[in-house]
Order: sequence, then C-alpha cells, then structure tokens
Amino acid sequence: MAKRIQFNQNGTPDVLQWVDVEVADPAEQEVQIENRAIGINYIDTYIRSGLYPTATFPSGLGTEAAGVVKKVGKGVTRFKPGDRVVYGQSALGAYSELHNVAADRLVALPDSISFEQAAALFLKGLTVQYLLRQTYVVQPGETFLFHAAAGGVGLIACQWAKALGAHLIGTVGSAEKAQLAKENGAWQTINYREENIAQRVSEFTEGKKVSVVYDSVGKDTWEASLDSLRRKGLMVSFGNASGPVTGVDLGILNKKGSLFVTRPSLFGYITNLEELTSASSELFALIASGAVHADVPDQQKFALSDAENAHKLLESRATTGSCLLIP
Repeated sequence: MAKRIQFNQNGTPDVLQWVDVEVADPAEQEVQIENRAIGINYIDTYIRSGLYPTATFPSGLGTEAAGVVKKVGKGVTRFKPGDRVVYGQSALGAYSELHNVAADRLVALPDSISFEQAAALFLKGLTVQYLLRQTYVVQPGETFLFHAAAGGVGLIACQWAKALGAHLIGTVGSAEKAQLAKENGAWQTINYREENIAQRVSEFTEGKKVSVVYDSVGKDTWEASLDSLRRKGLMVSFGNASGPVTGVDLGILNKKGSLFVTRPSLFGYITNLEELTSASSELFALIASGAVHADVPDQQKFALSDAENAHKLLESRATTGSCLLIP
C-alpha cells in the first residue's frame, strides 16, 4: 500500500483527498518511482478545477517528481533499481509516494542536483526551454515581455534570459516580487497593479515595443500583451491563471499590427525521448553552471498530505517561485 492525493469530482482545493492505494507492479516499459520531492504546477489547479477535464474519476493529480527507481517493468534497459531520476510529463498521479511512469518520460538525475531542486525546476525549466529556445528563439541583447515574472516559471525565465544576455521585462504584483524578479535577472519590472503595462513597455523600449510577449495569465493581460507588441510581433499565450482568453475577434491582430498568436504547450514540443533528452540536457547544463536555480522557501514546502493547502496558497498568488510536496 502507498498514500496518494486523489479527487472524485472537480472543484476547489477541498476536493483533494489523502487516501491509501494499492500500486501495481510497473507494466512493460514502465518504471516504478519512489518519489522524494514532487513539483506543484499551476496546470494542476486547472485539472483539479475541471478547466482541463480528466477522463475518469477517481483521478490522481500531478505529473512531476524526482525520486529513486524502485522497480522496472519488462523491456526497460535504461534504468535499474536505485537510480536517481526525474520526470515532468507522467500520467496523472505524481502526488503519490509511489508512481509508475513510462520509461521514455524519465531522465537520469545528475548527482549534483538534489531531489528538491529537480522537482522545483524540471517541468518549469523545460517550459522555459521550449518558450525561449523553440517557440521563439530569444537572441542576446533582445528585449521581451514575460508575465508573472516572480512565479515558478517566471523566475527561471529571468535567470535564463540573463544567461542568454537578453533583456526580460517582467510583470509582477508587488514591490517585493519586483525585487525578487530583478535579483533573478529581470532587466526591468512592471507592477501590473499600479502601472499601465503597454505604456511602460513602450517607455522601456523607447517606443519600439517588443517582438515577443510570453503570457501565462490569460484574459486579464490579453489586451495589454497585444498592445506591447511591435508590428508583426508574436503573442505566446501559454497559460490561463486569470481565466482563458475567449471570444477573440481575429481582426484585432490586423488592427494592432499584423500580429501573430500561438497557444503552445510543453506536450506539443517534447513528444518523444529524443526531444526530452535534448531539452533536459540544456536545462541540466544551466543548473550545473549555477545560471538556473530554485530557492524554495520553507513555507512553500508542504507534506504530501497537505496538498489542499498548497493549492490554496498557489491560487492566492501569494507564492514566489516553486512549491513542493514532500512525501
């Protein structure tokens, strides 16, 4: 028997339950992981709430963790019991003491990276990798806008931009978050509660605006993001923290400068082991160099059984950086 978090219906964080489960042996080409640290990601709240529906109930939750291989299924040759591993794209169920994961979704975790660092950085770091290195290839010296710069993905983006020699303008919700974003490499910050985002972007760029905006907030920042783009700029909408963008008249893209819009996801960019290995190798190199790191405050580390409170804190927008569940 093992313990895990599951839910039987969509709703607020109080639908999350702490239950006993019987974990089957790993199937062919699966690996059973004893999780040591589990990453909490904003997409988990979308799944719990029903914004992204689950196929069946009861459902597990979470797709990211780092831990130790306990068992391997038939046909698995890349791993053996005792190996340190990390994953970010498993089937739902990472909020668990034990989790069976497809072998091609796992990568070996270098000894120099702790379980907590891995769980705090892997999925979010892969997200930054595909955004800054694939969706739009940010160049040294280039200026761009990144919303929620003091969040888990945002702080990694600040660090990655600095490593690239690029100028990240980050939106934040407080002076404290602005300071944190700058400490992590943001070039400039905009307090969206007090300042006009597009106006400040124009001021920072001497009226040129930016070629790309990365927006995980959604409906609340949609217009400001478009207004921050220069002619033929790219709007990268990769999240819905304030709710999804709906009812869009595509003519607005023409009116605001023949703009482009994309709605990408990690699962569209990392679809196989080769792509996973390539992206994770780039991420691990930056972690090893010290260019990318995660400082998870103690108040953002929760016992696995306390996932309900972890989700409440995450949705309150009171967090900075990453949050973890510790089995």
